[in-house]
Amino acid sequence: MGRRILNEALRKMVNADRRGNATALLQPISGVMVSFLNIMKHRGYIKNFEVMDPHRVGKINVELHGRIKDCKALTYRQDLRAKEIEQYRVRMLPTRQWGYVVITTPNGVLDHEEAIRQNVGGQVLGYFH
Repeated sequence: MGRRILNEALRKMVNADRRGNATALLQPISGVMVSFLNIMKHRGYIKNFEVMDPHRVGKINVELHGRIKDCKALTYRQDLRAKEIEQYRVRMLPTRQWGYVVITTPNGVLDHEEAIRQNVGGQVLGYFH
């Protein structure tokens, strides 16, 4: 259920970005979605986001840059060890220059570069480029 919510929200962002919209309104929300958006913001793929009414169903208003080519959440469970992350990244992302795989680890939700740096594995949440 949670991964489907994340996937629908990411697809809304991609569609809004392709249409040229400056913002996207995501609803419903989850804590994992906020962590995913924090990684996207840190890497410069979105400008900013604001969580509105987090205690109920909640909404997130995301300001887009226009840099998102594709963004997907995996609906199935994909476990990775720390040494398998680089092979998975090469297989899933189009080039070495851009794109990130987002992994949920015991240290929190990290992109593939941080997970390799901290030498931790986990489950793949999704990717964006």
